[in-house]
Amino acid sequence: MTDFRSGFVSFVGRPNVGKSTLTNVLVGEKVAITSAKPQTTRRAIRGIANRDSGQLILVDTPGLHRPRTLLGERLNSLVETTLGDVDVIGFCIPANEKIGPGDGFINEQLSKYRRAKLVAIVTKSETVSRDALAQQLQAVSELRDWKAIIPVSAVSGEQVVELAELLIEMLPISPALYPIDVATDESMEQRICELVREAALEGVHDELPHSIAVTIDEMGEREGGNLYDIHANVWVERDSQKGIIIGKGGSRLKDVGSKARKEIEQLLGRKVFLSLRVKVSADWQRDPKALGRLGF
Repeated sequence: MTDFRSGFVSFVGRPNVGKSTLTNVLVGEKVAITSAKPQTTRRAIRGIANRDSGQLILVDTPGLHRPRTLLGERLNSLVETTLGDVDVIGFCIPANEKIGPGDGFINEQLSKYRRAKLVAIVTKSETVSRDALAQQLQAVSELRDWKAIIPVSAVSGEQVVELAELLIEMLPISPALYPIDVATDESMEQRICELVREAALEGVHDELPHSIAVTIDEMGEREGGNLYDIHANVWVERDSQKGIIIGKGGSRLKDVGSKARKEIEQLLGRKVFLSLRVKVSADWQRDPKALGRLGF
């Protein structure tokens, strides 16, 4: 097919506007973890959405924000490097929230990326009435001169097909850049770490979400082949946080392990034994050596 298109698309927006959910829906499987917590995404995860007309390589970056730690600075640097290289940037703004200062900050930052085509995506369209959606589309249109504005619902699937087609039309003519049977360039180890972190993020408050990191000591087939063994570490910055993750009598850690194991079994398509240990690395977000050990 001579007009087949391939290229890179990145979604940006405030925390919890549906960037990772939209990535997963377009790809057709879970490649990015989701959480209401800010800075859930910490790497430029590539999800690959294959269509007859083209291949969308979706780069789900950490959100643009004003950094407070060395980790925050590194995440911002990752975002800037990524956005400088993509073909299309989709600015995600939820239908059910007024445009605020955070959106204005991101909109200003987008002016730096002259290479990319800019598209506005109004997410969570299922949460508002038609009139409210029309008002939000009008408000979004006043932010800048977009290449396109499109409302979508990752939950109901409304306009998801149209969004994929719209994004593909904006990509350069090119053969597929990844094999068409690949959904992500994340390694299996990275995906498993993320699923454990997603489970650990659920129900925690305040600063703790930023303080959680996950590494794997070992993983592999158990002798006899009936189970897949995974030994992972959940890292926090202080002893008090360790207590929160473990919970009374280990109840919370057991819950985290149970939730993570179900997701990992779905990913691997087999039974899993998951062992979790909680460890402390003091103020790792501000320590260059610790950040390196934890993969940042």
